[in-house]
Amino acid sequence: MLPSSCRGAIFLEKILSKNGSAVLYMAHGGTNFGFYSGANSGANESDYKPDLTSYDYDAPIRESGDVDNAKYERYTQASALRRVIAKYSAEPLTSVPLNNKKTAYGSIKLEKTAFLYDIIDNKNLVHTVESENPTSMEAIGQMFGFVLYVSEFAAKGNGNALFIPKVHDRGQVFISCPKDNGKRPRYVGLITRWSNRPINLPYLKCGSRNKLYILVENMGRLNYGQFMFDRKGILSSVYLDGRPLYKWKMLPIPFHNLNEGQKVNSIILDARKEFLKDTAHRKLKDQEILNSEPAFYTGHFNVDKVTDTYISFRGWRKGIAFVNEFNVGRFWPSRGPQCNLYVPAPILREGENILVIFELELPNPNLLVSSVDHPDFTCGLASSKSS
Repeated sequence: MLPSSCRGAIFLEKILSKNGSAVLYMAHGGTNFGFYSGANSGANESDYKPDLTSYDYDAPIRESGDVDNAKYERYTQASALRRVIAKYSAEPLTSVPLNNKKTAYGSIKLEKTAFLYDIIDNKNLVHTVESENPTSMEAIGQMFGFVLYVSEFAAKGNGNALFIPKVHDRGQVFISCPKDNGKRPRYVGLITRWSNRPINLPYLKCGSRNKLYILVENMGRLNYGQFMFDRKGILSSVYLDGRPLYKWKMLPIPFHNLNEGQKVNSIILDARKEFLKDTAHRKLKDQEILNSEPAFYTGHFNVDKVTDTYISFRGWRKGIAFVNEFNVGRFWPSRGPQCNLYVPAPILREGENILVIFELELPNPNLLVSSVDHPDFTCGLASSKSS
């Protein structure tokens, strides 16, 4: 494996002159569409660093296939890699293509169309697995996406202490009163693989039994090292005030698309269907729009001529995005550095295009995203691990 550097041509010449073969890494940066992004590891399982959706890594041939950049000139043409390859190739090399055209299609106004907990109440969309103890994502037949763990606990007047020794990779904790029909769970805290400290469950004053919900996200399996056997979900007992909590329901939320064949993504279709209904039937109250609860936001944008584009998620928190039901990847601009998701032309179509966002936390207050014509890696605080 050769680095795509100035010395690459020298080593490549030596290899090809002896009828050998070589790999240039990284010559081209791609995209981790869907849930294909992996993760890097360190000294232990908690030293977990999920990869970006973009796999560009500043490669000479960019994520979009572009070569009109300083690194391509410096590391590819100037180092004479093409000249060396041409010298030992039986066929003439193809010409260097022009950059793909990018178009900024402008602002996209979104509407909150569904709360996650409203959709999963539809038993036709999500099946349930029951067990005494929480089980891994793989054990319930799921490889990607999310799992919602649900149980009940005896509430105490001064609150309860929740501790989960092993979560892979990120768990959002919610509680609710079983008797509050129609009232969605309340967010109380976050437990992550890299920071799984105990959190306090407040007392809701609704009787002795409360419901506990833990939405766990698979953020990508480790790419290498001793921890590559990287199961996802809750991988230990869940402790409440120091004692294990039993009797769990697991609800798989895989967001079928790209990773698991041609299955219909029923949850995304349901969120899209709500958007297409008459406005009067889907209007949400103002106070429901900006609360911290996983929800779907849907909008549309028109395309006159189909080209590549990027969707900017500045001002949003964390989630995944679907363009015309295709999972274009994860966004996390509050952590960064990636701000924009790449949307190649084949995903788009002339006329109306539908964008569905699953936001795990808080949306942009204006409920806007933008279609822009360039990548952007200037978001977030790289040193932060608070969310």
